[in-house]
Amino acid sequence: MKVKTVMTQNPVVAARSTYLSEVARKMLDNDVGEIPIVHGDKPIGVVTDRDIVIRLVAHGQDPKQVRAEDCMTSPAITIEQDADLKECAELMAREKVRRIPIVDAQGRLCGIVALADLERRTDTRSMKAEVFRHISQPH
Repeated sequence: MKVKTVMTQNPVVAARSTYLSEVARKMLDNDVGEIPIVHGDKPIGVVTDRDIVIRLVAHGQDPKQVRAEDCMTSPAITIEQDADLKECAELMAREKVRRIPIVDAQGRLCGIVALADLERRTDTRSMKAEVFRHISQPH
């Protein structure tokens, strides 16, 4: 099974100059935990809900004063939409990430796969369990 069969297409994105208060609002409005940060249509990083809490709120910074580029994890770890789903799950496990931006052959963002997608949209519950086991271990 290919990544493109389970990915969420056209994910919500933000530019590197977007204030984190707006990034957080996008997360809330779209019920997502990660926003890819793009330059043009190519992912350059990601901001997760955890990034905002650990890198910003815990240090007393104002999300209306800090931009995505100051909080994002970069470079973005991506995989192509035509990759095998097992390869995607292995990459998520190896990198200890719960979500991964999906790109087309030209490197343009076209989707996102979350850990939950491995269970909801496939019959690969054991794959999800394996990824979860790896990402739950401390870095």
